[in-house]
Amino acid sequence: MLILTCASKLQFLEGLLQRSLPQALPVYGAVMHINRGNPAQHEVVVDSWPEFKTVLTRPRKGVVKDKLDFYSNLHATFYSDMDTCRALLENEDIIDWGRAFQLQGIQDGIYEITKDIAKTRGVHLKTYSYLPLMHPNPSTLSDSRFKNDLLHFGTLNPSHASTLNDAWDFGGNDLSLSYVESLICNFPTACLLDKEDQLAAWSLSDPYGCLTHGYTFPQYRGQGWIGHILQNLGRKMHALGFPLYAGVLAENEPSIRSLQNQGFHVHAGTYYMLILTPVPNPKN
Repeated sequence: MLILTCASKLQFLEGLLQRSLPQALPVYGAVMHINRGNPAQHEVVVDSWPEFKTVLTRPRKGVVKDKLDFYSNLHATFYSDMDTCRALLENEDIIDWGRAFQLQGIQDGIYEITKDIAKTRGVHLKTYSYLPLMHPNPSTLSDSRFKNDLLHFGTLNPSHASTLNDAWDFGGNDLSLSYVESLICNFPTACLLDKEDQLAAWSLSDPYGCLTHGYTFPQYRGQGWIGHILQNLGRKMHALGFPLYAGVLAENEPSIRSLQNQGFHVHAGTYYMLILTPVPNPKN
């Protein structure tokens, strides 16, 4: 196991991962952010260097304070050898299985490996399976000026975090609120505001460079506003050099249509979000 800290090695790794898109997308996005200021304070672990078979990104030690905070305790992995990936994930020096954490990846083997380890360790596993969608050429996104008498583009700020947290299916608690605030403060976002500067719709990006948390209030739905937000945020991400991608639940047909209308393609495979939570020992 090696933790990559050398800037030139991390830049080299970024180039290698780019050749393995879309399967390497979460890890690639995390490495890109690390190489551009590292706002999430992540680090990269490889099984060996320069010939590696598994890459893992994770928060630096001490960054995530609460042992139940799976929102911020984000891990992503990409591998070319399943056994090496398993050995890395089983290593307690690499992953603290006594803390809640999240693991993401776009390879079926990641789910199988994680399920086996979680069962052995008695850790609760919650699995979310998404369709991966990626835009083949973000430079073609419309840059026409948005004109509307009801809504206008604005800037998300920490004062909006509570509203986003309440609207988020995974939110509604203090840990999720803190995570949403960190996304607003550290990563590209886009939103539409009404005449009173109240939120109407928004989308964020995360430490993996993934579009996320897209939402439109019910009274504004069905009018294509989210498409304008995707164009706005997509141009920001493209200007920073990031690929443009998202993970959407298969049953979320409106979001899939919105993304496809903006030129996104559905890719084969599954974008896994695996949430692992230690099971408390029963009291004697």
